[in-house]
Amino acid sequence: MDAVEGRGPSLGDVAALAGVSTQTVSRVSMGLDNVRPATRDKVLAAMAQLGYAPNTAARALRYGSFRTIGMIAHGLARTGESRTIEAVVEAARREGYTVTLIDVENPSSDVVSAAATRLSHQAIDGLVIIRAETVTPDRLALPSRLPVVVSDSRFVGHHPAVGADQVDGARQATAHLLDLGHRTVHHVRGPAGSAPAQLREESWRATLVAAGRPVPEVVPGDWTAGSGYDAGRRLAADPEVTAVFCANDEMAAGVLRALHEAGRTVPGDVSVVGFDGILLAEYLWPPLTTVVQDFGEIGRRLVARLLREVRAGAGGDAAAEVAGGVDGDDEGGDEAADLHEVVPVELKVRESTAPPRG
Repeated sequence: MDAVEGRGPSLGDVAALAGVSTQTVSRVSMGLDNVRPATRDKVLAAMAQLGYAPNTAARALRYGSFRTIGMIAHGLARTGESRTIEAVVEAARREGYTVTLIDVENPSSDVVSAAATRLSHQAIDGLVIIRAETVTPDRLALPSRLPVVVSDSRFVGHHPAVGADQVDGARQATAHLLDLGHRTVHHVRGPAGSAPAQLREESWRATLVAAGRPVPEVVPGDWTAGSGYDAGRRLAADPEVTAVFCANDEMAAGVLRALHEAGRTVPGDVSVVGFDGILLAEYLWPPLTTVVQDFGEIGRRLVARLLREVRAGAGGDAAAEVAGGVDGDDEGGDEAADLHEVVPVELKVRESTAPPRG
């Protein structure tokens, strides 16, 4: 079958050639999963034979959606950011959305605002901001009526926020070491401008104070294993150090190496706990006790919350019918802005922690 002369092939042409409904062709063109593989193959073959390409602009006019999410991130080489981004992309794909990503070198309010404006000109339905870091909610200028979700609890009251329970994770890590019998716990913190690093440090400090234990001087780090190694050399020189809580697993890996080189055994002389739950943590020596963040769940919740905002703002997304239906959300804008979804964390105890000697 050929397309009608004078116009390009239509969705109906593809459906007729493949012997399926136009709704099925829509699902395939949107990348949705609810199509049998054999049927998908037939539709894709028909598209290729006719030279059919989905018209994004026409789809947006018809369904009120571009099926595209914008995302702003910083520090893609860092494990937490990369895994959150991966989770958002996967969750978006399952909903039939693509993701347009901008990586900002300097996550200041002005730079993030400019990136958001740039993305809004590329036909997106909503925006996810990963780890706003040095951005302040009051100074962040975003395009009006653009649905936004932020993975940062500081934005509660300004935009919906989703994130792991940083406070409880640091509390669990510190309490675990105290419960083993350590007199106090030293801390290797993340960079000063990082909100997660600040929350983890504050929770570590509060846990020690609540237990009536001395609060050691914080050892600075920058999330990298190299900074953890430098911190570990400093801690290894102090014979009073018996327990260390590192703000992420990569710095903990550096601490482990520094302690080993200094002749201090883990966990015999010093117990070490990390944060994040990266896959490598299980294969360090000794295997690292760490606070595990569920990055997959964070990504799913970010996308789900954003799409609820998108559909509520559009008065209900007509494309949801094509996608198989998604419930709308009648929350008001102020209620949504106050929303903070906290994803629980889990302390995974391994061989890097033990009671102190003696």
